[in-house]
Formats: sequence, structure tokens, C-alpha cells
Amino acid sequence: MIGCDWDDETGEVKGYEHYGFDGEDFIILDLETESWIAPTREAVLTKQKWEKNKALMAQRKNYFTQVCPEYLEKYVNLGRSSLMRTEIPSVSLLQKSPSSPVSCHATGFYPDRALMFWTRDGEELHDNVDHGEILPNHDGSFQMSVDLDVSSFPAEHWDKYRCVFQLSGVEEDHVIVLDSAVIRTNRGKTASQRLNGY
Repeated sequence: MIGCDWDDETGEVKGYEHYGFDGEDFIILDLETESWIAPTREAVLTKQKWEKNKALMAQRKNYFTQVCPEYLEKYVNLGRSSLMRTEIPSVSLLQKSPSSPVSCHATGFYPDRALMFWTRDGEELHDNVDHGEILPNHDGSFQMSVDLDVSSFPAEHWDKYRCVFQLSGVEEDHVIVLDSAVIRTNRGKTASQRLNGY
């Protein structure tokens, strides 16, 4: 096991090189003392041989204090834009049939640290709500749904309900009002078009 730890705030670097045999430690580099630790008597000859080789120790020290941290910093910085990115989702209201719950569905968001819930007059609802889990999409983004059973709500009160989507790293919430005009159905019509006979 060979590698290094780099603290990007303090700049502190710790290198490590451990060899094992049959599931046991065999020989371990102590970079601070520039020596090798031999936890078993079988490793003592290797320890003595490697400690005599000053060029090997200089090469190991250079690797762990210069080369490894440079590569680690390079790859962390290259990955940072990808790992720290945020992608805002497309949020839709869906309903399979007039008697089905209304599903607030968000897809295409990143990262997977997100919350979605229904509110009424600004208060989060817990009754008549079914939270789905966050699921991966084929492109590396994520999706989730939260269903609201609207069967006991009069249609004229729907405008009091909101679906709220919150994404980690994004200050502004994505809010969509419960409105029959924007609900998509399996039949390709909005709930409003269905109710008006279109």
C-alpha cells in the first residue's frame, strides 16, 4: 500500500508505504525517521538492506513529499469542477389518472443531496404525502418524486399547495404550484385539458 495524504488547507503531507505478506504487516516505511519498521523477524534482513541504500530512501522521500502530493493536488483540482458541480433539475407534476396522487417529479439534478416536499400555505405536509427515494439516471444525474394524495382536496384549494425542491449548494428553492393546467397525464393531456373536455 503506497500513497500520500495532502491537507489542502495546511499543506501538510504524509506519505506511507506498507508491505504485507499473508495478511500481516511485513515492512513499513517511517518517513519522519527515514527508516523502515520490521514488525516480524522475517523482515529484519530486508529492513537492514533497504536502510543501507541511501539513494532508495532519498528517492522515496522525494516521491512522498514532492511527486505524490503534486499528482494528488492535480487530480483533486481536475475532479473538483466535476465533483462540486450542481445541475438544476426539470421539475414536473404528473398524474396517472384523475384518482391517482399527483407526483412532483424532479430529474436531471446533481449532486444527489436534495430534498423535495409538499407544502400547504408554506407549512410542510406530512399527511397524504409519499416520499420516493433518490434514484440515478443513466447520465450520472439523479431523479426523485414525492406524491400528494389530492383526492380529499377541493380543486379550488389546489393553489395553496406547492412542491418544493431543494438542492445542496443552491440557495434558491425550485417551487411549483399545484395547478391542473400544468399536470401531465399518461394520455398526453394536462389535467386542465381533460377537465375541459379537450
